[in-house]
Amino acid sequence: MFSAAEIKSLNETELEVYKYITKNRTEVLNMKIRDLADAAHVSTTTVLRFCKKIGCEGYAEFKLKYKMELSKNEVAKDYNDVHTMLQYFKRIDTEDFDNELNKVAELIYERSNVIFLGIGTSGILAKYGARFFSNIGKFSQHIDDPFYPVPNRYLDDSVVIILSVSGETRETIDQMHNFLNTKSVILSITNTNVNTIASMSDINLSYYMPMTIIGDSLNLTTQVPVLFILETLAKKVQKMEIDQ
Repeated sequence: MFSAAEIKSLNETELEVYKYITKNRTEVLNMKIRDLADAAHVSTTTVLRFCKKIGCEGYAEFKLKYKMELSKNEVAKDYNDVHTMLQYFKRIDTEDFDNELNKVAELIYERSNVIFLGIGTSGILAKYGARFFSNIGKFSQHIDDPFYPVPNRYLDDSVVIILSVSGETRETIDQMHNFLNTKSVILSITNTNVNTIASMSDINLSYYMPMTIIGDSLNLTTQVPVLFILETLAKKVQKMEIDQ
């Protein structure tokens, strides 16, 4: 029901409505608009704006369409990763998303170097991304130390790919400042496009998956979309190299 383009059009408060709905799918069907607004800590006006941005005239129409959508997936009554991933791949299986990846791949193809940056789990994915791009013949390296010094002259012909689920990792943001005064292209891959890292980037790719946080800091949000995006970009760059 929620297309990538519709989700991308949501502002920060409207995203709170989206995130609450995805985490409380069945409960929402029994909630009045005021109940949903209170639960998501937004106004009823924000809920109505959210409804219109996803193609509904009002809250009543949204609940009806959402109920129909849930009934299509009765097999997956409980939230599970398989259902979530199937929904994700269905959501991105569009010409618009493929064209977006083509544009990013062309930018990477035109640059000599690719630098991946991330810490924690994103740091592990940065290492994987650098190895995968190196496998297809694109010189790449990863940085998982936010204090690692990089000479500015080395960045001028580079694409810097920054990985962060929240887009608010302080150490990663501090490292980003080192790249802003260079001629490098900064691409970020984050869960949503409403965050500090996305706003600081030249290009942002976001995947919009339900956030899973344990305790104060353990983030278990699936990273399968990140792997898919990185591998798809690498293969597109490889095809450009072969076709050249």
